[in-house]
Amino acid sequence: MRILDGKKIAAEIRAEVAEEIRRERERGARAPGLAVILAGDNPASQIYVRNKQKACEETGIVSHPFLLPATAREEEIIGLIRTLNERDDIDGILLQLPLPEGVDSRACLLAIDPEKDVDGFHPVNMGKLALGLPCLAPCTPAGVMELLARSDLSVKGKKAVIVGRSDIVGKPLAMLLSRKDADATVTICHSGTPDLAKECASADFLFLAMGKPEAITGDMINDGCVVIDVGINRTPEGLRGDAHFASASEKASAITPVPGGVGPMTIAALMKNAALAWKRRLGSR
Repeated sequence: MRILDGKKIAAEIRAEVAEEIRRERERGARAPGLAVILAGDNPASQIYVRNKQKACEETGIVSHPFLLPATAREEEIIGLIRTLNERDDIDGILLQLPLPEGVDSRACLLAIDPEKDVDGFHPVNMGKLALGLPCLAPCTPAGVMELLARSDLSVKGKKAVIVGRSDIVGKPLAMLLSRKDADATVTICHSGTPDLAKECASADFLFLAMGKPEAITGDMINDGCVVIDVGINRTPEGLRGDAHFASASEKASAITPVPGGVGPMTIAALMKNAALAWKRRLGSR
């Protein structure tokens, strides 16, 4: 059984992005700029933002933090986003979710210029993803695909089961897995799935993104299955994934740990998206 080291692979990706940026800077290009908007004082969001800012420092991306109070109104956030859309030194805009109560996160996300949407959540980027067109793909699904590719785990011709249908992970991951360059046969499970255990047991690749700690146990997993655990759940015992790691490890041929699996890959994919948005904007001038 292999434990897939997302930390190691993410470090390799960050180093590649840093080298790419260094080469462009040597040719006279300005540094890429990433605006990070954090509204409120959610502790988990603060940790995520710090990790993203650290990754920016490692790769040579200039992080521009915009810290707003929990009392920030929707029109304030949208106004800031529109200002950042017009700034030439900002190539990407990251809006950290969740937003304060009463703020429509969808309206705020829609205000972001799709060319600066490094999270890949804008309908323009999601639509391009669905059509197989070049786009800024959502970071967690993109990170998962990188993890599989760099671990020499091919989904071609395999049964892929995704547990969770969120717009952030489940749906875009299904699109990436079913594209011609991946060629998996994909099933999406959710709260309305009548026999979740049966569906999980049918998977060659099982992707967990349901947000329920240790909900998927070893008796629900097929022998030799690859388990990619996207869940990050805070429990009294610490961070836990959606899989019960001990029992799932007895059945899986490969599995991601929590923490240290998909989480670092998400941030690495964000750095790749930021660099891509930067290069596109440099090339458009």
